[in-house]
Amino acid sequence: MQQPGVVRQTRLAHPLSSDHHPATRLPGGGHGHRHLLADVRVHRAAQSHQAGARAEDQVGEIVRGSLGERRQHLEALGPQEAGAHPGGDVVQLTRDRYVGYVPADALSQDIDPPTHRVRSLGTFVYPVPDIKSPPWVHLSITASLAIAEEGATFSRLADGRHVPSRHIIDRTRFAADFVSVAERFVGVPYAWGGKTRLGVDCSGLVQVAMQAAGHVCPRDSDMQQAEIGDAVAVSEQLEDLQRGDLVFWKGHVGIMTDGFLLLHANAHHMTVVLEPLKTAVDRIARTGSHITGIRRPSRKQA
Repeated sequence: MQQPGVVRQTRLAHPLSSDHHPATRLPGGGHGHRHLLADVRVHRAAQSHQAGARAEDQVGEIVRGSLGERRQHLEALGPQEAGAHPGGDVVQLTRDRYVGYVPADALSQDIDPPTHRVRSLGTFVYPVPDIKSPPWVHLSITASLAIAEEGATFSRLADGRHVPSRHIIDRTRFAADFVSVAERFVGVPYAWGGKTRLGVDCSGLVQVAMQAAGHVCPRDSDMQQAEIGDAVAVSEQLEDLQRGDLVFWKGHVGIMTDGFLLLHANAHHMTVVLEPLKTAVDRIARTGSHITGIRRPSRKQA
């Protein structure tokens, strides 16, 4: 039985920073269309469950193979373009153009088309439909799954494993409000580069929440500020903000849950918190950083 592989994010900033620098961009820019390889499935030769758990603890972006956590086209990049990595071939996700790497022997043309997604913050995959069986692997919200048979309690994956039926949803259905999704992350620990309930950073929280609601969202905060919605002119008193507005600082972003409260993953609290915007603004200002912009997602995005 083969285990899934891991695509590790390529990060350029110091891990103690509150957010991160822009992702590695390819010649032609992050939006340039490049020749894509055929669909690939990421998998890995059988290894211990403990090793797989450690890998997930360490990274935020995980590509599941037969489980199809992120059924992506992967684009092979030459070392002159993205830099060789001892961990394997450098690749790029088409979903958000993020660069990472996978072991060379972890690529396959064999794809199980996804039918469902994980709707809960996370779930476990079991070898048999029994809650007392040792979980095989943890999957995060928005993970894509190839379901062969739905059941009342467990649903069977195409590879024969099982997931709790209450934790999944048809891949064509999405959350109505991305802010409600983000609010479910309150209390999740801050992890630079993370985007799961095991750990999440500020822009990862925005991205995964918007993706759960069916919206396209880039990975890093500078890209989000450049691409999401419309700019909002706000007074010095920070009035007239609305639920879903995104507040940006250099290297940081938060989500307004109403006209007063800011939801964000941050390295000050080392967790996802909800606090008055004014409190966050004053504290961040003491570090020399100030709001660089506020974006209001379009109706299609919110």
